[in-house]
Amino acid sequence: MNHRTGFNPLSRPTGHRRAMSRNMVTSLFRFERITTTKAKAREVRRSAEKLITRAKVDSVHNRRQVAKFISDERVLNKLFTEIGPRMKERPGGYTRILKLGFRQGDAADIVLLELVDYKLDDGSADTKTDKKVSKKTSGGTKKAADKKEHDKTVAKEKKSAEKQSAEVKE
Repeated sequence: MNHRTGFNPLSRPTGHRRAMSRNMVTSLFRFERITTTKAKAREVRRSAEKLITRAKVDSVHNRRQVAKFISDERVLNKLFTEIGPRMKERPGGYTRILKLGFRQGDAADIVLLELVDYKLDDGSADTKTDKKVSKKTSGGTKKAADKKEHDKTVAKEKKSAEKQSAEVKE
């Protein structure tokens, strides 16, 4: 019989299971949507919902209790400033599990674990192109950005020098 089994050990040692659970909950709050197996999602969902319930009331005590589980300060701040207030009116059920199918290698059930109020992008072409352009310009190292700026100034100087030489010849 399987009475009063408190959790699914997921065939892992305690330390590994706890670390995996903390990492997955942190990823869920960071990206608001993760893909994983059904068994892991059901375990992560339990702890994630308890943390969101704590985050609905922003107090020092609640922050310290949640900080025991989530070590990333940015995610902790996001949980209390964005996710908690969004879920204020909801009495529970902050996450949803959507089935995606079976994994190729071992036929494990793959699911999508996401926050209930997760919204997909509109898909408008304008925003996508703007994001791509901004990523290209902002991405890379400082050296790459400086090199681009240097190349632009060199090109401008060449054009102005060519114009001046054309004016002198005339």
